Amino acid sequence: MRELIAEPLTAEAFAPFGDVIEASDAAQQIAINYGNTTRFHDLAQVNTMVDGGKTGVSIFRSTPLAQPFTVNVMEYHPKSSQAFVPLSGKPYLVVVAPKGEFDARKMRAFLASGQQGVNYHAGTWHHFSLALEDVSDFLVIDRIAEDDNCVEYELLADEQVRLKS
Repeated sequence: MRELIAEPLTAEAFAPFGDVIEASDAAQQIAINYGNTTRFHDLAQVNTMVDGGKTGVSIFRSTPLAQPFTVNVMEYHPKSSQAFVPLSGKPYLVVVAPKGEFDARKMRAFLASGQQGVNYHAGTWHHFSLALEDVSDFLVIDRIAEDDNCVEYELLADEQVRLKS
């Protein structure tokens, strides 16, 4: 079984898959509220309105999976982006693959700090939230609608990878 080693989450490395949401020096910063607040502006391209969808804000509570972890399923959302912002301040893993036909050889893993969120662009293959240390809460911004917006793919035995953080 192939081993997938998590790399540090950076905006540059993650750009093919979506946006990194963080209060970094690279972000446009705007002083608001009479100078008492700094707004880190326009950090993610959230897209949820396709086919009558609306933007929803939810909290997902993620239980850590036993390590070492084997990736055996991936998913994507064809009609919207999906953003995850950690609320618990704990690091977590992000596993992605490029849009289009799933190719396990192109999977990448990232180690996100507890201060970094991610926004998966529509169509980006990803694994569900992977808490590492403890039960972790995530603020999730995604599309709410009656139609199905989640495509899952169960990896074949030779496509599965063991994740190493």
